[in-house]
Amino acid sequence: MSLSLRFSSAGNRLLPGIQALSRCKTSPRSVTTDLSGQTERPAGDLKTIQDLPGHGLLQGFYWYFLKGYHEKTHELQIVQKKMFGPIWKSKFGPLTVVNMASSDLIEQVLRQEGKYPVRSFMPHWREYRELRGHAYGPLCEYGQKWNHLRSMLNPKMLKPKEVSKYSPAVNEVVTDFVEKVKWLRENHGGGVMVNDVSNELYKFAFEAICTILFETRMGCMEEQIPEETQKFIDAVFEMFSHSVILLFFPKAMWPYLHYWKKFVAAWDYLFYITEKLVNKKITAMQESVAMGNVVEGEYLTHLLNNTRMSLIDIYGSLAEVLLAAVDTTSNTTSWILYTLAREPAIQQQLYEEVSSVCPGDQIPTADDFVNMPLLKAVIKETLRIYPVVPGNARVTVENDVVAGGFYFPKNTLFHLCHYAVSQEDCDFTQPKSFRPDRWLRIGGVGKGEKKHHPFASIPFGFGTRACLGKRVAQLEMYSVITRLIKHFEVRPDPSGKVVTPKTRTLLFPSTPINLQFIDRK
Repeated sequence: MSLSLRFSSAGNRLLPGIQALSRCKTSPRSVTTDLSGQTERPAGDLKTIQDLPGHGLLQGFYWYFLKGYHEKTHELQIVQKKMFGPIWKSKFGPLTVVNMASSDLIEQVLRQEGKYPVRSFMPHWREYRELRGHAYGPLCEYGQKWNHLRSMLNPKMLKPKEVSKYSPAVNEVVTDFVEKVKWLRENHGGGVMVNDVSNELYKFAFEAICTILFETRMGCMEEQIPEETQKFIDAVFEMFSHSVILLFFPKAMWPYLHYWKKFVAAWDYLFYITEKLVNKKITAMQESVAMGNVVEGEYLTHLLNNTRMSLIDIYGSLAEVLLAAVDTTSNTTSWILYTLAREPAIQQQLYEEVSSVCPGDQIPTADDFVNMPLLKAVIKETLRIYPVVPGNARVTVENDVVAGGFYFPKNTLFHLCHYAVSQEDCDFTQPKSFRPDRWLRIGGVGKGEKKHHPFASIPFGFGTRACLGKRVAQLEMYSVITRLIKHFEVRPDPSGKVVTPKTRTLLFPSTPINLQFIDRK
């Protein structure tokens, strides 16, 4: 979640310690630990959060609303890093946030996050679940309960051999999507254009993840999308739009706010769809058993048959996994196509790679992607320039933390400024340029590329709290990109329109991406 709201005033001056940290590389301080591994408060020259530069609540409102950064918080990371240095505090509603905007600082925080990392307390998400009696899912649960959920959800999501089993189902969706592109091009694009590619990819991502999570198709590839599916798409938009705004207000005010009512209505629909799909599967399994058949299936069948998860936990977990898997995959795929259209030489190289691994009409599968290094490099570079999660959060609930020469007690909320860090020229040669070759390692470093910090671009997170859907998202992106590039030469909008990103919790295109899809001969 992006929480980057900062303000500069004439009276603010960078502390000497912060000035020293303004270089890209910062050296972690030595800290002592007790026998339990927890950080002890060090004595001596370490500063505290009170010594950090930053801004208060009113200045945050100024930047967020009056200066128009409420949809450009990724840019605000860069602006305020220049003002305050790579570490500063900001007041975000009732929260005080410590912003970390260097790879070294991000690493120091994540290395001390404890056994059960917490992204953020997400009080509004949890309050909704208390209101409706729903279970917490993997995004808003904490501690041992969170660890238990992940232990149930992880195996068929993160083990490569398990994820490869989804390849046939995903490819069925991709085949339908390719046909949908042809239909859109012929019926609404003058034979060449597909307008609002992001919207179409959103439908693809929703269809693909439902095929995996619920083992069912949702009709997103049809000419007329089912009403319930379209309502779900609208509900995800509403939920994310109001989620950040609510954090500006104290909890006592939420029931009286229009934002809260919209937020609750959106979540109601997300849970309605989730429960409907799970119950549909339960009914099918019961009917199969009654007929004496063996119950077969993949992800949902596994959760219902082979885990210790209660039904209410399955509802809560899948509702969160579902919404987290759609925007992330669709937005990243949109940026990949947009960038490849503007980089024809790189697109041609990718086409040649895909064609050499899967010649003719051969459909790429999970096993083939191992032999496509450029494909993976293109996706990594896209995620560096357009990180789908421009700013992540951590709450240090287990340990005190020492980072950048500062001491932070337990329950400090950190905002990790991934967008600002991924644009650093100290880590990446020509950081504004799209250069997938920087990820093609020869002797450990990309051609013509300096060795970057391992935490300079971590789009799927780090450690035990890393993205649950990482491998599924990669499978979906690999599958749809390779098939589209095999079938079409993708060209830019002939109008020359440049599309810039904006933030709505996630990073997504600020205006529709329109592209030409030309049949390859």
